[in-house]
Amino acid sequence: MKQRSVLVVLFDGIQSLDVSGPMEVFAGASRLPEASYELRTASLDGAPVRSSSGLVLVPDGSLADAEPPHTLLVPGGQGTRDPAPALVDWLREHAPHAERLVSVCSGALLLAAAGQLDGHRVTTHWMLCDHLARTYPQVEVDPEPIFVRDGRLATSAGVTAGIDLALALVEEDHGRHVALTVARHLVVFLRRPGSQAQFSAQLTAQTARREPLREVQHWITEHPGEDLSVEALAARARLSPRHFARAFHTETGMTPGRYVDRVRLEQARRLLEDTTDGVARISRTCGYGTPEAMRRAFVKALGTSPAEYRRRFSSRPAGEPLARPLPTAPLATAPVSH
Repeated sequence: MKQRSVLVVLFDGIQSLDVSGPMEVFAGASRLPEASYELRTASLDGAPVRSSSGLVLVPDGSLADAEPPHTLLVPGGQGTRDPAPALVDWLREHAPHAERLVSVCSGALLLAAAGQLDGHRVTTHWMLCDHLARTYPQVEVDPEPIFVRDGRLATSAGVTAGIDLALALVEEDHGRHVALTVARHLVVFLRRPGSQAQFSAQLTAQTARREPLREVQHWITEHPGEDLSVEALAARARLSPRHFARAFHTETGMTPGRYVDRVRLEQARRLLEDTTDGVARISRTCGYGTPEAMRRAFVKALGTSPAEYRRRFSSRPAGEPLARPLPTAPLATAPVSH
């Protein structure tokens, strides 16, 4: 069994969850006989660092003494806003030697400053996407997904998305069974694909100020299989179709049709992930009418069919046995190098 080394870069102002989340995933995998990761943390000078929450993290050593890892992971945090030049220089020199380069949240800013993201498609926390794109125009920033893979480079959105990405990397290294076992141990779902939006449809759109429009938003979410045409929704809001469409877009930042499309897609994905309902039934429940209409919507938005989406991301694929529980030994017994 191949052991993969993971080096996590530490610095003052780091987001502690960007460190602990992925490390718990890799450490949990290492407790299984099928997987093994050598985990190390390092700061510039080997000294402890203080996270943005005040938690002090003690590294295993200094970056100067670190061996080139298989996976180099760069967390985010407030410390990425004005990083130490020596840290950026270290990344510029050493990041190209890692077989896999990973950032969590605003860690992408450090990699961009070190010239490691030029020409690549990446993501980061939604609040920083515009800043990253403006500051580094050679980087292709996608604000939608929770994580993006581009060759050896993997970047994720904020905080908990780092756990999703780490689980995806474990699945890539050791298979779905190992990743699913770790996910169950951590009480998270192994089902959020990288293409999943950072926000649900309700959070992506603004909440309308006027009560009739807010009520329509809620009604759409609760009744995706109903007639959700502009005319029907306008009648529910007691407005003319033209006035309703204009007001809805003004107050939510999204056309009624776009909002309906997102709600239906989100509901269909949830049913594919969580239920054994057939595609035909789900297509009717979510307002697509026919399986073919639902398939076209999935291919357009996600680049995959509903059947393939379910195969890849269902929380309980058909015929899959229950995963074995992780050993009950304390997590500190995981093979972590110090």
